[in-house]
Amino acid sequence: MFRGKKYQDSVKLYEKSTLFDPSGAIAMVEKTSKAKFDETVEVHVRLGIDSRHADQQVRGAVVLPHGTGKDMRVLVFAKGEKADEAKAAGANFVGAEELIPKIQNENWFEYDVVVATPDMMGVVGRLGKILGPKGLMPSPKAGTVTMDIAKAVTEIKSGKIEYRLDKSNIIHCPIGKVSFGSEKLMQNFSVLLSAIIKAKPAAAKGQYIKSVTVASTMGPGVKINPARVAE
Repeated sequence: MFRGKKYQDSVKLYEKSTLFDPSGAIAMVEKTSKAKFDETVEVHVRLGIDSRHADQQVRGAVVLPHGTGKDMRVLVFAKGEKADEAKAAGANFVGAEELIPKIQNENWFEYDVVVATPDMMGVVGRLGKILGPKGLMPSPKAGTVTMDIAKAVTEIKSGKIEYRLDKSNIIHCPIGKVSFGSEKLMQNFSVLLSAIIKAKPAAAKGQYIKSVTVASTMGPGVKINPARVAE
């Protein structure tokens, strides 16, 4: 893969095989961020489990103390009072059955998170094949299927993110923007990793945290020593 000059210069700042402690890795990500825009910092955690097994799934949600730096657009499926609560809490889009054809036929995805009341899941279920592959399907585990719509919307708007294991047994999550600075990024990182460790399945055997890498949008990955991430 072709890499630009800025990327090549960033790679020269450290040995790619170096394993940093978390704070050192985040400091290096800041140093290697060369883009002209405020890059997102992402964490990639490889777990020593097999996501193909139902008893080894890792999925949940956590509120980052400093948010992600992104204004999250929330779509809520609700009716009546719950729809009113969603609007009052700041949901970007609120509706019910009338939204189904818009999503199915117009390829409408101008939202980052979908929340639904339990009674609306029969309706939302029709969109499973569309929302599922994009990671947008509401889930009780992620707190996006709930009667407490106002709380769900408020938390998402204030920095709640979902983490889930992909088919490669890796979790990918943003922890903020480079402009946040090391201290805020480190606090977000710690909260996310603590949640992932707490979500360790009972069926997990051996080393749980296999590898942790942090990187900015356009920068190279910086590896963290798994032993320095408390289990």
